Order: sequence, then structure tokens, then C-alpha cells
Amino acid sequence: MKNSLNSVLRCKGNSFAPRYSLLLDTTLFLCSIIFIAIIFSSCQKEKDAATITETETLSKARVATDHNVLTDYNGLEQQTAWELQQARAATAKYRNLKNAIKDGYADINVIAENMGYHYMKASILDATIDIRQPEILVYNKDENGDFHLVAVEYAVPIELTPDTAPGGFSGTSDVWNRHTGFGLWLLHAWVWTYNPDGVFNPTNPLVHLH
Repeated sequence: MKNSLNSVLRCKGNSFAPRYSLLLDTTLFLCSIIFIAIIFSSCQKEKDAATITETETLSKARVATDHNVLTDYNGLEQQTAWELQQARAATAKYRNLKNAIKDGYADINVIAENMGYHYMKASILDATIDIRQPEILVYNKDENGDFHLVAVEYAVPIELTPDTAPGGFSGTSDVWNRHTGFGLWLLHAWVWTYNPDGVFNPTNPLVHLH
């Protein structure tokens, strides 16, 4: 009887060992699959987060580059606003200083805080004003030393219209500055950098020299 019982136990023990081994292998396999899935999911989330961050950065850069500051000015007459848009569109290529120099604009060594660096095209300096062809382009440098177009400026020699300010933009918003030191009537138009003091104000508190 005892021999029979021992025999039965041995049989059951022998059959249990492979089953236990199979169960252990299966459990380890499932754990490995779950672990790999968790790692993959974590990596994918990090990748997605990086993609979102990159997209947001590019979007912000695009907005900063393409934003039309003229939409931020209030109280402009419709015709004046339209003419300012024309001035902005006509000078878009001069955002690259090399294009301005190629077209005849030269550094006149006038550098002023709240204005910037001035480049003049002397060949078009006369008694007439073409809003699409400003006599002066105003740039500022960023922290890296790169030039950025911030405003356009119109100029007429005082001797050509000594007593009367030149005609400029439609409406009454533009105010010419009679600068006897330069011998010029001058008018700024901040079409590339917003000016909280007004689009035609000579100086811009947001522009600082670098």
C-alpha cells in the first residue's frame, strides 16, 4: 500500500515539474511583452511631446516673422492704412539688407536710440514723395548682430519746399519733422515694427540699439 502511494506521488511530481516550468516561461514571456510595450509607449509619448514642442516653436517663429504690425494700429483712416500696406509690401524685399544695398541704399552713419541705423537712397531725394519708394530705410540689430528692417522714412530737402511740409500719406495722421540739421523734411512710418506712440511718430520706445 505504501509502495503504491509513493508511486502515485512520484508520478504526480514528475508531471508537475514540466507544467510549472511551462507556466514560468509563459509568465516571463508575458512580462517581457508588457515591459516592451510600456517602454515603447513612453518613447512614443516623448517623441510626440518633442514634435508638439517643435511645432509650437516653429509656429511662434512664423507668427513673429509674418505678423503684420499695421493691424495693431488704431484710429487710422482707411485710405491711410491702405497706403501704409503698400509701403510695407513694396519694401518687403529690403528686410534683407543686401537687397537694399544692391538697390542703391547706403549707410549714412545716422545711428539713433529709439530709431536705429539709417540707409539712404540719394538718387531719389527730390521734391516728390512716392510711398512705395522711401528715401531712407531704418534698421536695427538684434543680439546676434543681424540687421532687421524696422521702419521706412521719407525725406525731402527743405530748400525745395522751405515753408510747406511735403505731401505724404492721405489724411492728417502723418506729421513731418523739419530737421534743419540735416536740411530735410522727414517722416517715419513704422510699418515693420510696432510703435506704441503711433505709426508716424519719429521715435519708437520699443527699439533699442544693439
